Amino acid sequence: MPSTGRDPLHVAAAAIIDEAGGRVLLARRPDDKHQGGLWELPGGKVEPGEDVLTALARELDEELGIVPRVSRPLIRVTHRYPERSVLLDVWRVTAFDGVPHGREGQPVEWVSIADLWQRQFPAANRPIVRAVSLPERYLITPDIQDVGTPERFLAGLGSALNRGVRLVQLRSRDPLPDALAIACRDRVHAQGGRILLNGSPERAVDLGFDGVHLSSKRLMALAARPLSSRRWVGVSCHNVEELAQAAHIDADFAVLSPVKPTPSHPDAQAIGWARFHQQVEPAVLPVYALGGVDDADLSEAYRSGGQGVAGIRGLWNSR
Repeated sequence: MPSTGRDPLHVAAAAIIDEAGGRVLLARRPDDKHQGGLWELPGGKVEPGEDVLTALARELDEELGIVPRVSRPLIRVTHRYPERSVLLDVWRVTAFDGVPHGREGQPVEWVSIADLWQRQFPAANRPIVRAVSLPERYLITPDIQDVGTPERFLAGLGSALNRGVRLVQLRSRDPLPDALAIACRDRVHAQGGRILLNGSPERAVDLGFDGVHLSSKRLMALAARPLSSRRWVGVSCHNVEELAQAAHIDADFAVLSPVKPTPSHPDAQAIGWARFHQQVEPAVLPVYALGGVDDADLSEAYRSGGQGVAGIRGLWNSR
């Protein structure tokens, strides 16, 4: 029955992750239901008076026969279909009791996160698939002039990768020589990570990078996504208007800054976690917190609706 009024249908959903295998559990919707035949994350409607975690536990028991033990917020997405609006409240589940199986006869399957783009999902799930595919930390490299030599730059990148960083933005005031950029690309790829170029989409493709990161100025000048869906497009944002533009061009994710005071932009007014949450809440793409944050801020970022944290000093420097 289509929902009426201003409130969307509140749905609790679980991204059930097999971290060791790099897989996520999907279920296929029954053919006779809304968006039937498409793949989705398990979950269901939050009943009146029910909190989202209670609803999630109930739905996972009813659908899969499992009880979640470790979970955290992943992303909240509101989507308007012609026949109804839905609010998908998605939680990342990394530990559970039981063996998942389709208790209602629905097909379920563990799928490699790297292969999610090959599956057909409801339109509302697109930003969710991106959130599942993205890590919790996004390293922005410092300027090579601040590091010293190319050798020290590569060593610093290698150290960050050894600490678990798997998404990197190669950024420099002056464009790096192709040979150094390619060496960075190869080092990231050798660790199973992805690297985006802060620069032109054309150069990112020419260098064999996984995508591009656009400044807010470049973002606001675009009318459409600059790369195919097989490459990543990240964008820098500072307000809700830029986040809306990011969604308009179908960017994969954004960084929103500055959350805290930062030495690199001492005159910029920090927005704080409350305003970060307010601005991220209506966004329809994953958003990293940037500006004075590091690993210690991950829990606050999750609670505030963020994908995780992005940073230069906080992720480059070893603690």
